[in-house]
Amino acid sequence: MAILIDETTKVIVQGITGKQGNFHSKSMIDYGTKIVAGVTPGKGGQETLGIPVFDSMKEAVNDTQALASVIFIPSKFTYSAAMEAIEAGVQLLTIITEGVPVKDTARIRQKAIDNNVILVGPNCPGLITPEASKIGIIPGEICSKGNVGIVSRSGTLTYEIIQNLSINGLGQSSCVGLGGDPIKGIGFNECLMMFEQDPQTKYIVMVGEIGGTGEQEAANLVKKEITKPVFGFIAGQTAPPGKQMGHAGAIVHGKSGTAKEKMRILAEAGIATAETPGQIPSLIANNL
Repeated sequence: MAILIDETTKVIVQGITGKQGNFHSKSMIDYGTKIVAGVTPGKGGQETLGIPVFDSMKEAVNDTQALASVIFIPSKFTYSAAMEAIEAGVQLLTIITEGVPVKDTARIRQKAIDNNVILVGPNCPGLITPEASKIGIIPGEICSKGNVGIVSRSGTLTYEIIQNLSINGLGQSSCVGLGGDPIKGIGFNECLMMFEQDPQTKYIVMVGEIGGTGEQEAANLVKKEITKPVFGFIAGQTAPPGKQMGHAGAIVHGKSGTAKEKMRILAEAGIATAETPGQIPSLIANNL
């Protein structure tokens, strides 16, 4: 089953004719993702990678009935592209673009909530269901099908963890990269509940970072509602307070955002927490 996407998910790529959009669209198609349309204003009627291009999201959705869209568009145009996608009726919107202004993201997020749209990102690697579909830039070749669900605030660190799991024979059900901006779409709690309800997922890996309170809120949810084993890792264990590390959201304000404090709270919730990414496979193996 997995979560959010599978081999039947129809995907529209906004910005498919741009350099990044075209490159990653080819990668998604090669992986098996069912890309049915692209959107670039002014280029409707053309084709790229064998995919029809439309001038607007409304036209693309009406023609294909696709309910998922991914944005590869420069940050200054992301707001209008996201609004167009939501108004066209998509149910899953993934924004890969980084550098989206916070005020734009806040408005996109509210629009998504008001329209019951699942928003992933911005500034994220996207999501993947191994051997079925991927939306975004997660390298498909490091993934393997299995029963470990992954939800992460990090990008490249997620890839390392996925590869470590695959090498150790621990395949994944789905992997979701939330993005590292202070304001974003869905968070740990939404994904934890999806994995809890997914029959394919037996174990959950939660990859957090310094800054923010999402991990603490997730720990509270795990204590109350998650019955499946959850394993955690917090990036930024050596980061000095007050200094941004990587993502815009990875900055510590006070004690609550430190890696040490987050690891303590996760442990109190019964979440086995690794000190290094390489320890995660052995933690899961001990619970098999």
